[in-house]
Amino acid sequence: MKSFQILTFLILLKIPSAFTFPMSSKDIKFAKNYLKNIYNFSSSDLLRGSKDALRASIKEMQEFFGLRVTGDLDSSTLEIMKKPQCGFHNILRYDAGNKKWEHTRLTYRILNYTPQLEESYIANAFKRALEVWGEVTPLTFTRIFEGEADLMISFQRGEHGDGSPFDGPGNFLAHAFEPGINLGGDAHFDLDEHWTLGSEGYNVFLVAAHEFGHSLGLGHSKDIGALMYPIYAYQPESQFILPEDDVQGIQQLYGSSSNGKIKPHPVTPKACDTSLIFDAACTMRGESLYFKGRFAWRIHPQMPSSMVVISTQWPYLPSEIDASYEDKKENVNVFFKGKKYWVIRGYDLLFSPGSIYDFGFPQTVEKIDAAVQISKIGRTFFFVKNKCWSYINSAKKMEDGYPKLIQDEWPGVSSPIDAAIQDGHTIYFFHQYLVFVYDYNKEEVTQIAYANSHVCK
Repeated sequence: MKSFQILTFLILLKIPSAFTFPMSSKDIKFAKNYLKNIYNFSSSDLLRGSKDALRASIKEMQEFFGLRVTGDLDSSTLEIMKKPQCGFHNILRYDAGNKKWEHTRLTYRILNYTPQLEESYIANAFKRALEVWGEVTPLTFTRIFEGEADLMISFQRGEHGDGSPFDGPGNFLAHAFEPGINLGGDAHFDLDEHWTLGSEGYNVFLVAAHEFGHSLGLGHSKDIGALMYPIYAYQPESQFILPEDDVQGIQQLYGSSSNGKIKPHPVTPKACDTSLIFDAACTMRGESLYFKGRFAWRIHPQMPSSMVVISTQWPYLPSEIDASYEDKKENVNVFFKGKKYWVIRGYDLLFSPGSIYDFGFPQTVEKIDAAVQISKIGRTFFFVKNKCWSYINSAKKMEDGYPKLIQDEWPGVSSPIDAAIQDGHTIYFFHQYLVFVYDYNKEEVTQIAYANSHVCK
């Protein structure tokens, strides 16, 4: 049997649809086991309930995920715990202490497969997952079919000889070992999970690419947009490009590629970047949401603000949303991209996808830039380039006399409008990196500020 190396494992847990307080005994027990598993704590005090040990563990987790560091098991902390995520030591990142392979020509061997997918599909997914790292480094990966490879890849069930048994559907998805002899570099995938090549279940390409990052020596990143961020988030493989944070991490270990190809790698938007331009914005059940690319900021007046990946909250919504608004009377939110729209209630999809022409837009309109609903007058305003439309909510039709020029209907507001959101009698219109604060009662702009002031706290 191979000797034990540092293990990483991916844990799947359900995302809660609501915050709960106070914590039940079941939640507290879950949190203790989570902390023991995720951070590899061996102290028996943690499981026996030592308050000091428990608080210290929670603080460590809160610091890593950018939560308010209190040591208390609050709803925000529990929500993070219950998301699908990898169990490698979160305090480690791309530091000099990480192990690496001393040779660059690595081999891998696939020992077996899951019956859920054709073998050729799985083999190709693993090959593509390794190429993600090979494209930006001098590393090459050659598949072998017998003997010992640097990376031995297999699907396993339950206890499988490495000291970290899988426990069936819904918990550990996969685990991998950092570079070294014996178990070093190996990756195991839970045979009981629902493996797919798409958005349903767990995408084998994405999980493999993450785990192979550990096989090559990477720890976790605090960058929510990074592949090596602990929490699993789906995105179509056709749209996947290794993020810049991961590129920097792997190149610290192995150097850059010499193939001469240079392509941009996505950088996670920063809340305090004064050049930040939002794609869309809306309110939702007391929160304010601001969208950028495949990310969203959730701003709640009584909770710490957070940045999330859209697919982890609303897996049926696309990235790069064009516009959105909340219909408080119907208790729904409507999201637009291109010629399509989606209707959701909380975390549940009610309708998808519809056509923007259902609202009465002419065929010349191909996308909506922004939208906002003003409940007290029963109107939803849509913004397209330099014009706006007024939609009568009760009659479900466009108001006569529209479209109008934005400069005439909303004096002082620059167009095109990228996003809009309402707070009482104030409407915030976002144009590029600026926000125009519009007083609806006075019908005038009262302030102009940086757009990022709404998420930079």
